[in-house]
Order: sequence, then structure tokens, then C-alpha cells
Amino acid sequence: MRFRLTVLVLVFSVVSFGTLAQRASAPVTQEHEYPGTFSILGVDPVTGDIGAAVQSCVFSVNGVLWAEAGLGAVATQAIVDVSYGPQGLELLRKGMAPKDIIKTIWERDPDPRPATGPENNQRNWSKQGRQFAVINAKGEMAAFTGPRADAWAGDKQGKMCTAQGNILAGPAVVANMVDAFEKTEMREDGQRNHIAFRLVAALEAGQAAGGDTRCQRSASLLIVRKDGGPWLHNDQVLHLKVDDNPEPIKELRRLVEASPVGNRGRRGGAGGDPARGGGS
Repeated sequence: MRFRLTVLVLVFSVVSFGTLAQRASAPVTQEHEYPGTFSILGVDPVTGDIGAAVQSCVFSVNGVLWAEAGLGAVATQAIVDVSYGPQGLELLRKGMAPKDIIKTIWERDPDPRPATGPENNQRNWSKQGRQFAVINAKGEMAAFTGPRADAWAGDKQGKMCTAQGNILAGPAVVANMVDAFEKTEMREDGQRNHIAFRLVAALEAGQAAGGDTRCQRSASLLIVRKDGGPWLHNDQVLHLKVDDNPEPIKELRRLVEASPVGNRGRRGGAGGDPARGGGS
């Protein structure tokens, strides 16, 4: 009997192709009750890999990213409701389009801790501050950035990817992430680049554009594919976490390069036999 693997990576962060959704609100202060970050969801249609990566100025960014092999991925962040993750995967299993998933989940959110007034300090845990994104295995995607997510907050979609974030330096953060993911599809030697390196490149590009305006502290990367992991009936290709580091994206790249994915990349090609250790 095959077990379905659903992976949760809780992070603090957060429509159509090529569009940029954004919101500018009150100036960002140094103290934030609400978690913020920038993340990217991506698909490699050739290998079937579905991946996600995130960086945040919090200890152990842990809870935004959800993914299931052959199905898709979800990121839930900003004034986060973690249940958006499993809800998104369940609706993907039912064949619902990402744009309809976004609409369905947000509209049925009962808003259990609504805002008490118009000021930022009156937002409570309002659904108006949610930020989340969904991508399916075909590369179809959608995202939502609520009007009360901390500025700068927004999302951008591209070819087989969507980037989103809040408490960012500006729209260049998500724009650079999409650009980097798209431009790193192939390596200089003509080989296909593994999605792990493309996701890290996207985080690096986002950070180069200013990233999270508070700091860097933690990062995570998740990749799934049917039977893509080590041993039998394991869909988890790679799941890496940097919990507390002043340069978490740099450390995340080191871990990818040290992994079986990185070893195969040095030998050439994005594939490999996962049964020989590590998945690909």
C-alpha cells in the first residue's frame, strides 16, 4: 500500500501570469507582532519536481510551505492561518484550479479574530492580512495578498513559479525572485538545472533586492516528487532547514550543494537513481 506524503513546513510569510499584485500600507516599524517573509513555489515540468523555498527574520521559519508530490504546493503567510495549507492541498486533490482555491479558502475563512478598527494596531489576526499562494503540478498558479498585510507586501507570477512576501524592501524582491527562477532553468554547460538550485537562486535574488526589511535569520527548502526520495515509497526529494543563522540563504545553498542533489549536479544532469541514496 502506497502512503501519501504530505509535507508541512510552517513559515512566517506570505492573478495571473506575469502580473504583479501589491499593497502599500503604513510605514514598517521595527516591532512586528505579525510574522513576515518571502517565499517561492515552483514546478519543473520535465522532472515532475514540485518545490518551495522561504527566508524570514524569525527563528526557525517553520510552517508556511505545504507540498504533495504529483499535486502541487501551497504557501500560507503574513497574518497566517496555517489551515490554508491542508485546505489548499485537499482542494487540489479534488481538481480545483488554483485561482478558485484562493477564492474558496479566503471566502470561507470565518475570520475568528477580526480587526477591531482601521489602525494597524487594531488588526488583531484579521483575514484581511492573509497572504497565500497555490501552484499545481501543471504550473498553474494564483496568489492573494490581503489589504492589511504589512508593507511592502505583494506577489508576482512567472513561468512555472509564483513569489510572494510581506515586510519587504519593495516589489523588486518578488520580481527578482521570479526572474532568477526562470533564468536558471538551464546551466551554462547545457544541462538542466535541478530545481533546488533554482529555488535557492530565487531567494538570493530576492535578498539582493532588499529582502525582508528586518533581518535574515532562517530559511527552508522543500522538494517533492512521486517516489523521488531515498528508499521506497518516499516522495520527499529534499527537505532542508536553517533555523538560526545570520546568513541563512548562504547556508541553505551550502546544504543543497552538500546533498545528493548537489553531488549529482556536479556529475551532470538533474536526475539520478534515488534508490542509490538521497533522491534527486
